[in-house]
Amino acid sequence: MTSVRAALTQAAWTGDEESMIAKHEDFVRQAAARGTRVICFQELFHCPYFGTVEDERYFAYAHPVRGPLTERFQALAAEHGMVVVLPVYEEAAPGVRFNTAVVIDADGRVAGTYRKQHVPQLWQGWERFYFRDGDLGYPVFDTAVGRIGVYICYDRHFPEGWRALGLAGAEIVFNPSATNPSLSRRLWDLEQPTAAVANGFFVGACNRVGREDTEFGPDAPTFYGSSYFVDPQGNQVGATAGDGDELIVRDLDLDLIGRMRASWRFFEHRRPESYGVLSESGPTSAV
Repeated sequence: MTSVRAALTQAAWTGDEESMIAKHEDFVRQAAARGTRVICFQELFHCPYFGTVEDERYFAYAHPVRGPLTERFQALAAEHGMVVVLPVYEEAAPGVRFNTAVVIDADGRVAGTYRKQHVPQLWQGWERFYFRDGDLGYPVFDTAVGRIGVYICYDRHFPEGWRALGLAGAEIVFNPSATNPSLSRRLWDLEQPTAAVANGFFVGACNRVGREDTEFGPDAPTFYGSSYFVDPQGNQVGATAGDGDELIVRDLDLDLIGRMRASWRFFEHRRPESYGVLSESGPTSAV
Protein backbone atom coordinates (compact mmCIF):
# COMPACT_ATOMS: atom_id res chain seq x y z
CA MET A 1 0.00 0.00 0.00
CA THR A 2 1.28 3.46 -0.92
CA SER A 3 0.19 5.47 2.10
CA VAL A 4 0.79 9.16 2.75
CA ARG A 5 0.21 10.74 6.14
CA ALA A 6 -1.40 14.11 5.48
CA ALA A 7 -2.58 16.95 7.72
CA LEU A 8 -4.96 19.90 7.66
CA THR A 9 -5.10 22.76 10.13
CA GLN A 10 -7.93 24.98 11.28
CA ALA A 11 -7.22 27.93 13.52
CA ALA A 12 -8.90 31.00 14.96
CA TRP A 13 -7.46 34.45 14.26
CA THR A 14 -5.13 35.40 17.09
CA GLY A 15 -5.39 39.16 16.60
CA ASP A 16 -1.98 39.76 15.01
CA GLU A 17 -0.02 38.35 12.10
CA GLU A 18 3.15 37.30 13.90
CA SER A 19 1.38 35.15 16.47
CA MET A 20 -0.74 33.61 13.71
CA ILE A 21 2.38 32.66 11.77
CA ALA A 22 3.98 31.27 14.93
CA LYS A 23 0.86 29.20 15.62
CA HIS A 24 1.18 27.58 12.21
CA GLU A 25 4.89 26.98 12.63
CA ASP A 26 3.95 25.04 15.74
CA PHE A 27 1.34 23.10 13.75
CA VAL A 28 4.13 21.97 11.40
CA ARG A 29 6.24 20.79 14.33
CA GLN A 30 3.29 18.93 15.87
CA ALA A 31 2.51 17.31 12.52
CA ALA A 32 6.15 16.28 12.06
CA ALA A 33 6.13 14.62 15.48
CA ARG A 34 3.18 12.53 14.23
CA GLY A 35 4.95 11.46 11.06
CA THR A 36 3.11 13.78 8.66
CA ARG A 37 4.51 14.18 5.16
CA VAL A 38 2.23 16.90 3.76
CA ILE A 39 0.26 19.66 5.48
CA CYS A 40 -2.16 22.35 4.28
CA PHE A 41 -3.25 25.48 6.15
CA GLN A 42 -6.55 27.36 5.81
CA GLU A 43 -7.16 30.16 3.31
CA LEU A 44 -5.16 33.36 4.09
CA PHE A 45 -3.73 31.58 7.12
CA HIS A 46 -1.58 34.49 8.35
CA CYS A 47 -4.25 37.21 8.52
CA PRO A 48 -7.92 37.81 9.33
CA TYR A 49 -10.51 37.05 6.68
CA PHE A 50 -10.96 40.66 5.60
CA GLY A 51 -13.38 39.88 2.75
CA THR A 52 -16.22 40.90 5.07
CA VAL A 53 -15.29 44.57 4.55
CA GLU A 54 -13.68 46.82 1.96
CA ASP A 55 -10.78 48.53 3.70
CA GLU A 56 -7.41 49.48 2.20
CA ARG A 57 -5.56 48.89 5.46
CA TYR A 58 -5.73 45.15 4.85
CA PHE A 59 -3.51 45.53 1.79
CA ALA A 60 -0.66 45.63 4.32
CA TYR A 61 -1.00 41.87 4.83
CA ALA A 62 0.10 41.13 1.25
CA HIS A 63 3.50 39.46 0.81
CA PRO A 64 5.63 38.52 -2.17
CA VAL A 65 5.80 34.78 -2.75
CA ARG A 66 9.58 34.96 -2.74
CA GLY A 67 10.00 36.66 0.61
CA PRO A 68 10.37 36.22 4.38
CA LEU A 69 6.96 34.66 5.02
CA THR A 70 7.47 31.84 2.54
CA GLU A 71 11.10 31.44 3.57
CA ARG A 72 10.11 30.69 7.17
CA PHE A 73 8.06 27.72 6.00
CA GLN A 74 10.61 26.66 3.43
CA ALA A 75 13.05 26.22 6.29
CA LEU A 76 10.52 24.19 8.29
CA ALA A 77 9.63 22.05 5.28
CA ALA A 78 13.28 21.20 4.72
CA GLU A 79 13.92 20.59 8.42
CA HIS A 80 11.07 18.10 8.72
CA GLY A 81 11.01 16.67 5.19
CA MET A 82 7.40 17.80 4.79
CA VAL A 83 5.45 19.25 1.88
CA VAL A 84 3.70 22.48 2.98
CA VAL A 85 0.72 24.06 1.20
CA LEU A 86 0.84 27.70 2.26
CA PRO A 87 -2.24 29.84 1.41
CA VAL A 88 -1.16 33.51 1.46
CA TYR A 89 -2.20 37.00 0.43
CA GLU A 90 0.23 37.59 -2.43
CA GLU A 91 1.53 40.90 -3.75
CA ALA A 92 2.96 40.02 -7.15
CA ALA A 93 3.79 43.65 -8.02
CA PRO A 94 2.84 47.02 -6.53
CA GLY A 95 -0.96 47.06 -6.45
CA VAL A 96 -1.25 43.58 -8.01
CA ARG A 97 -2.55 41.12 -5.41
CA PHE A 98 -3.83 37.56 -5.50
CA ASN A 99 -5.32 34.96 -3.19
CA THR A 100 -2.56 32.39 -3.58
CA ALA A 101 -1.31 29.04 -2.33
CA VAL A 102 2.43 28.36 -2.39
CA VAL A 103 3.37 24.68 -2.60
CA ILE A 104 6.68 24.02 -0.84
CA ASP A 105 8.28 20.64 -1.46
CA ALA A 106 9.84 18.50 1.26
CA ASP A 107 13.35 19.78 0.45
CA GLY A 108 12.28 23.40 1.02
CA ARG A 109 12.05 24.23 -2.68
CA VAL A 110 9.04 26.18 -3.91
CA ALA A 111 7.36 23.74 -6.30
CA GLY A 112 5.02 26.45 -7.60
CA THR A 113 1.96 28.57 -6.88
CA TYR A 114 -1.75 28.49 -7.53
CA ARG A 115 -3.83 31.68 -7.67
CA LYS A 116 -7.53 31.49 -6.81
CA GLN A 117 -9.40 31.48 -10.10
CA HIS A 118 -12.94 32.32 -9.01
CA VAL A 119 -12.99 35.51 -6.95
CA PRO A 120 -16.44 36.29 -5.48
CA GLN A 121 -18.14 39.60 -4.90
CA LEU A 122 -20.91 38.60 -2.51
CA TRP A 123 -22.33 39.61 0.83
CA GLN A 124 -19.52 39.10 3.36
CA GLY A 125 -17.25 38.17 0.49
CA TRP A 126 -16.06 41.42 -1.09
CA GLU A 127 -12.94 39.74 -2.44
CA ARG A 128 -12.63 41.65 -5.71
CA PHE A 129 -11.61 44.67 -3.65
CA TYR A 130 -8.49 42.71 -2.62
CA PHE A 131 -7.68 40.13 -5.30
CA ARG A 132 -7.34 39.82 -9.03
CA ASP A 133 -8.60 36.71 -10.81
CA GLY A 134 -6.02 33.95 -10.87
CA ASP A 135 -3.92 33.82 -14.03
CA LEU A 136 -1.89 30.61 -13.62
CA GLY A 137 -4.50 28.06 -14.66
CA TYR A 138 -4.85 24.79 -12.75
CA PRO A 139 -1.32 23.52 -12.14
CA VAL A 140 -0.50 20.17 -10.59
CA PHE A 141 2.76 19.99 -8.66
CA ASP A 142 5.11 17.00 -8.51
CA THR A 143 6.18 16.68 -4.89
CA ALA A 144 7.83 14.18 -2.58
CA VAL A 145 4.38 12.79 -1.66
CA GLY A 146 2.89 12.69 -5.16
CA ARG A 147 1.00 15.01 -7.48
CA ILE A 148 -0.74 17.83 -5.62
CA GLY A 149 -3.34 20.34 -6.76
CA VAL A 150 -4.92 23.31 -4.97
CA TYR A 151 -8.39 24.82 -5.35
CA ILE A 152 -9.19 27.71 -2.97
CA CYS A 153 -12.52 28.18 -1.13
CA TYR A 154 -15.09 29.63 -3.60
CA ASP A 155 -13.35 27.75 -6.40
CA ARG A 156 -14.92 24.55 -5.14
CA HIS A 157 -18.35 25.57 -6.47
CA PHE A 158 -17.01 25.24 -10.03
CA PRO A 159 -16.61 21.64 -11.25
CA GLU A 160 -14.50 22.61 -14.26
CA GLY A 161 -11.39 23.30 -12.19
CA TRP A 162 -11.68 20.05 -10.27
CA ARG A 163 -11.85 18.23 -13.60
CA ALA A 164 -8.83 20.11 -14.96
CA LEU A 165 -6.83 19.04 -11.92
CA GLY A 166 -7.95 15.44 -12.29
CA LEU A 167 -7.07 15.32 -15.98
CA ALA A 168 -3.63 16.72 -15.13
CA GLY A 169 -3.01 13.78 -12.81
CA ALA A 170 -3.65 15.24 -9.36
CA GLU A 171 -3.68 12.65 -6.58
CA ILE A 172 -4.45 14.95 -3.66
CA VAL A 173 -6.25 18.28 -4.06
CA PHE A 174 -6.35 20.70 -1.14
CA ASN A 175 -9.18 23.19 -0.73
CA PRO A 176 -8.14 25.76 1.90
CA SER A 177 -11.18 27.85 2.82
CA ALA A 178 -12.71 30.64 4.88
CA THR A 179 -16.30 29.43 4.92
CA ASN A 180 -19.08 30.60 7.23
CA PRO A 181 -22.61 29.31 7.81
CA SER A 182 -24.99 30.25 5.03
CA LEU A 183 -25.96 28.43 1.87
CA SER A 184 -22.42 27.09 1.75
CA ARG A 185 -22.76 25.00 4.96
CA ARG A 186 -24.67 22.23 3.19
CA LEU A 187 -22.43 22.50 0.15
CA TRP A 188 -19.37 22.01 2.36
CA ASP A 189 -20.55 18.46 3.02
CA LEU A 190 -21.46 17.74 -0.62
CA GLU A 191 -19.02 19.31 -3.04
CA GLN A 192 -15.66 17.87 -2.02
CA PRO A 193 -16.86 14.24 -1.89
CA THR A 194 -18.56 14.72 -5.26
CA ALA A 195 -15.39 16.17 -6.80
CA ALA A 196 -13.30 13.35 -5.33
CA VAL A 197 -15.52 10.68 -6.88
CA ALA A 198 -15.89 12.40 -10.26
CA ASN A 199 -12.14 12.83 -10.64
CA GLY A 200 -10.67 9.92 -8.71
CA PHE A 201 -8.50 11.78 -6.21
CA PHE A 202 -8.30 12.61 -2.51
CA VAL A 203 -9.52 15.99 -1.29
CA GLY A 204 -8.36 17.76 1.85
CA ALA A 205 -10.81 20.49 2.84
CA CYS A 206 -9.76 22.84 5.62
CA ASN A 207 -11.70 25.78 7.01
CA ARG A 208 -11.11 28.61 9.45
CA VAL A 209 -12.69 28.59 12.92
CA GLY A 210 -13.97 31.20 15.33
CA ARG A 211 -15.67 34.57 15.13
CA GLU A 212 -13.38 37.47 14.22
CA ASP A 213 -15.51 40.04 16.06
CA THR A 214 -12.54 41.77 17.67
CA GLU A 215 -11.50 42.65 14.12
CA PHE A 216 -14.85 43.27 12.43
CA GLY A 217 -17.39 43.79 15.21
CA PRO A 218 -21.00 42.60 15.04
CA ASP A 219 -20.84 41.91 11.30
CA ALA A 220 -18.06 39.33 11.68
CA PRO A 221 -18.95 35.87 10.40
CA THR A 222 -18.44 32.72 12.43
CA PHE A 223 -16.21 30.16 10.76
CA TYR A 224 -17.27 26.61 11.58
CA GLY A 225 -14.17 24.51 10.86
CA SER A 226 -15.42 20.98 10.06
CA SER A 227 -12.25 20.20 8.11
CA TYR A 228 -11.94 16.73 6.62
CA PHE A 229 -10.30 14.41 4.10
CA VAL A 230 -12.32 12.44 1.57
CA ASP A 231 -11.15 9.55 -0.60
CA PRO A 232 -11.79 8.82 -4.32
CA GLN A 233 -14.88 6.79 -3.40
CA GLY A 234 -16.43 9.79 -1.64
CA ASN A 235 -15.85 8.38 1.84
CA GLN A 236 -14.44 10.50 4.61
CA VAL A 237 -11.06 9.41 5.94
CA GLY A 238 -11.57 9.56 9.67
CA ALA A 239 -13.89 11.95 11.47
CA THR A 240 -14.76 15.52 10.59
CA ALA A 241 -13.02 18.11 12.75
CA GLY A 242 -14.92 20.24 15.24
CA ASP A 243 -15.19 24.03 15.38
CA GLY A 244 -12.02 24.85 17.32
CA ASP A 245 -8.29 24.95 16.67
CA GLU A 246 -7.25 21.52 15.45
CA LEU A 247 -4.59 19.55 13.62
CA ILE A 248 -6.23 16.83 11.52
CA VAL A 249 -3.88 13.97 10.59
CA ARG A 250 -4.97 11.11 8.34
CA ASP A 251 -3.36 8.28 6.35
CA LEU A 252 -4.29 8.34 2.65
CA ASP A 253 -4.02 5.12 0.63
CA LEU A 254 -2.97 6.43 -2.78
CA ASP A 255 -3.39 2.98 -4.33
CA LEU A 256 -7.14 3.57 -4.07
CA ILE A 257 -6.84 6.17 -6.83
CA GLY A 258 -5.81 3.64 -9.46
CA ARG A 259 -8.43 1.13 -8.33
CA MET A 260 -11.18 3.74 -8.43
CA ARG A 261 -10.22 5.10 -11.86
CA ALA A 262 -9.92 1.59 -13.32
CA SER A 263 -13.30 0.63 -11.91
CA TRP A 264 -15.36 3.66 -12.96
CA ARG A 265 -13.31 4.82 -15.97
CA PHE A 266 -14.89 8.28 -15.93
CA PHE A 267 -11.98 9.86 -17.80
CA GLU A 268 -12.06 7.17 -20.47
CA HIS A 269 -15.78 7.71 -21.09
CA ARG A 270 -15.66 11.49 -21.32
CA ARG A 271 -17.09 13.15 -24.48
CA PRO A 272 -15.09 16.39 -24.75
CA GLU A 273 -16.30 16.97 -28.33
CA SER A 274 -19.82 17.42 -26.93
CA TYR A 275 -18.87 19.90 -24.21
CA GLY A 276 -18.44 23.03 -26.31
CA VAL A 277 -21.27 24.79 -24.48
CA LEU A 278 -19.13 24.78 -21.33
CA SER A 279 -16.79 27.39 -22.82
CA GLU A 280 -19.61 29.82 -23.68
CA SER A 281 -19.88 32.98 -21.63
CA GLY A 282 -23.31 32.47 -20.12
CA PRO A 283 -26.06 29.97 -19.40
CA THR A 284 -28.17 28.58 -22.22
CA SER A 285 -31.75 27.38 -22.26
CA ALA A 286 -33.32 24.59 -24.24
CA VAL A 287 -35.73 25.55 -27.01
